[in-house]
Amino acid sequence: MSPKARAGWLKLLHRWHWISAALCLVGMLAFAITGITLNHAGQIGGTPQTRNQRAELSSELLASLRAQVERGGELPPDVRTAVYARFGLRLSGRNVEWSADEIYVSLPRPGGDGWLAIDLASGGMEYETTERGWIAWFNDLHKGRHTGAAWSWFIDLFAIVCLVFCLTGLCLLQLHARQRTATWPTLGLGLLLPLLLILLLVH
Repeated sequence: MSPKARAGWLKLLHRWHWISAALCLVGMLAFAITGITLNHAGQIGGTPQTRNQRAELSSELLASLRAQVERGGELPPDVRTAVYARFGLRLSGRNVEWSADEIYVSLPRPGGDGWLAIDLASGGMEYETTERGWIAWFNDLHKGRHTGAAWSWFIDLFAIVCLVFCLTGLCLLQLHARQRTATWPTLGLGLLLPLLLILLLVH
């Protein structure tokens, strides 16, 4: 490779390494910190907070629900409006479990859980939420648990940017290895250490 071509290649690598580092810096810090909190989830204390609320559906709305039991699908718009007015809960797009005597909506989310049940005999509504705290919220973001499609896409894109960062870093190591004799032994140690831990100590 000519000196001019080498200089151009080096400049391109530095540029992509810098761009990928800037893009993934905050995400990498967040994923590293939540990696620690996930690894010590049992030692990190936290008391879930549960809240239960109840209300009654009007007879008209209850009749519209009973008429839809056979068809299933989402809750009728007027029922969703009533639920939102009472609990501040948006149910559009939620999966609804229909049965002859009850309607059940599971409402999992990062850092917590919840559910809504509607009794088709009495029209009674019960809404329960459980909050596990902000550490659990960050841990669920790390795992992509109940975070929706947008966050799932972000995790995939973030992983690709991290790959670019690592691969450009590897290329830069290779280019500078002649001037830095510890490059390949250090890289080999980074590979060997987790491999030995997996083979010898992970059950």
